[in-house]
Amino acid sequence: MGYLIENKDFDNILNLLKKDYKIYAPKRFEKRGRYSDTDLIRYDEIKSLKDIVYDEKSDFSPKEVIYPITQALFYFTEDEYRESKVFDKKILLFVRACDINGIRRLDTIFLQNGDTEDIYYKRLREKVKFVLMECKDGWDTCFCVSMNSNKTDNYSLAIRFNNDNVMVEVKDDEFIDIFKDKKEIDFKPEFVKSNPKVVHVPEIDNTDLLKKVYDLDMWESFNSRCISCGACTAACITCSCFNTVDLIYSENANVGERRRVQASCMHKDFTEMAGCHVFRKTAGERMRFRTLHKVYDYKARFKTENMCVGCGRCDERCPELISFSTTINRLYDAVEKLKSGKGGSINE
Repeated sequence: MGYLIENKDFDNILNLLKKDYKIYAPKRFEKRGRYSDTDLIRYDEIKSLKDIVYDEKSDFSPKEVIYPITQALFYFTEDEYRESKVFDKKILLFVRACDINGIRRLDTIFLQNGDTEDIYYKRLREKVKFVLMECKDGWDTCFCVSMNSNKTDNYSLAIRFNNDNVMVEVKDDEFIDIFKDKKEIDFKPEFVKSNPKVVHVPEIDNTDLLKKVYDLDMWESFNSRCISCGACTAACITCSCFNTVDLIYSENANVGERRRVQASCMHKDFTEMAGCHVFRKTAGERMRFRTLHKVYDYKARFKTENMCVGCGRCDERCPELISFSTTINRLYDAVEKLKSGKGGSINE
């Protein structure tokens, strides 16, 4: 069912929804951008329609809502511990199709990766309902079509933003009564059909080929380019690495809390172990791991789609202007050369 709603009336609907939901959407933070006098767009709670930035891509993904940057897991004393709590309200999340598909990848990692579900992720994730923000054109760094992440039917509401009104599709019966007095229209959201950037994902179908991919010259080129800052993974909707830390309160050394803190496989110390043993010592080795995880490992393990959804945020956040979409295409070219028996040395 579709509805046409004036902007001021939609604010009234948001106020009704806020009784039961915490509502998150891309929001502008003025003068908080990475460069002087630029803005930052990231997910936060909204109060009205005018808070929602729908005509620009957010700098960061919505994963922070259900997978916080820093999250208290439990609190402890010398003889007991207490699990942390979360708010009672449900979550309504305004997102694009690529991010809905990205959250499905996070679901796989946190809820299907082994015999035990991650309860700290699950207790927030099970609160979420999606409002699909129509995305018909995308941006120049997007390659969602190449990654088959440009479409989805996994949403409760869908919305198209116009100048003075919005069009809303209601799929979830829970919201029917809220819209029942509004003007009915025929509305279905449209999706991106093509991107300016086209990416070809390599097919690595045997272990011998995989070993050759590990030895490609292209990985060494990142040793002088990548600074291992982790900006790419911080913006990525499907990155899920974290560390756990114990925080001891200064007032009482026997009392504290355990926190989960988002981390990055691109950081130099991420694979460092006791005895100073490091699995991936160079930026090129870390870039190889990240790239193969996004376009090979995840798919091979879970027998499903590739992990990367083609949102392009990593390309935009990299201070060294390293393009992940270009990296995938370089890998594709190298793999095709290896398959043809022409070797796999490829450099920019």
